[in-house]
Amino acid sequence: MHFSVLASGSTGNAIYVESGEHAFLVDAGLSGKQMETLFQGIDRKMDKLSGIFVTHEHSDHIKGVGIIARKYNLPIYANEKTWKAMEPLIGTIPVEQKFQFDMETVKTFGDVSIESFGVSHDAAEPMFYVFHQGEKKLVLITDTGYVSDRMKGIIRNADSYVFESNHDVQMLRMGRYPWNIKRRILSDVGHVSNEDAAIAMSEVIGDRTKHIYLAHLSMDNNIKDLARMSVSQTLEQRGVDLTDQLGLYDTDPKKPTNLMAI
Repeated sequence: MHFSVLASGSTGNAIYVESGEHAFLVDAGLSGKQMETLFQGIDRKMDKLSGIFVTHEHSDHIKGVGIIARKYNLPIYANEKTWKAMEPLIGTIPVEQKFQFDMETVKTFGDVSIESFGVSHDAAEPMFYVFHQGEKKLVLITDTGYVSDRMKGIIRNADSYVFESNHDVQMLRMGRYPWNIKRRILSDVGHVSNEDAAIAMSEVIGDRTKHIYLAHLSMDNNIKDLARMSVSQTLEQRGVDLTDQLGLYDTDPKKPTNLMAI
């Protein structure tokens, strides 16, 4: 498998995953034109995609879903509640392109199996995905207020993680957001902080884990260097040795990460 975090942040999210037989897009929270540019950045084309997997209906995850699916005749996969919440926002989708992917189930596409699991976020029925190819395992988990023991069991000991590290708590508390927004972000259905993300990481990464991508950083309440420093310090305090074999990587709201092989 190869993957790239095409864009990550409150302005739009999209992740590309490919295997030997298929190529997938998880969310498309940017315009069709922006998505085309992001694909050019990794030397890939959207007409080679096998489908789009939706995590939840918030606009920073579905802005381009409808236009891309219609243009390239792509199937869209989402659970029933997400479909109901999303349909008024993405325009008409032909029935033959609409597929239901229930939470905590597995779908197999050739050489890849995709496992869905629920997260805690203020959406209809938010869920993220684990990609399995043989013994290889890629976990995508953002947009959750906390990481439960159930989630940890599903995502444990992956080769690579795209893991939410949304905010620095002090920056958020002291920042310009109104209190109701701060309270929502800090809640169990909001977003995980740098420190909470690192604590969860320390409990799930295993001997095969090689890559951790820090994702969905707040533009107002976080900084890449701060997120990396906070996460690395917390991991090291909890006995995780960050070496050349286990690396932390940045993501960006406007440019894709290099294609990473698992």
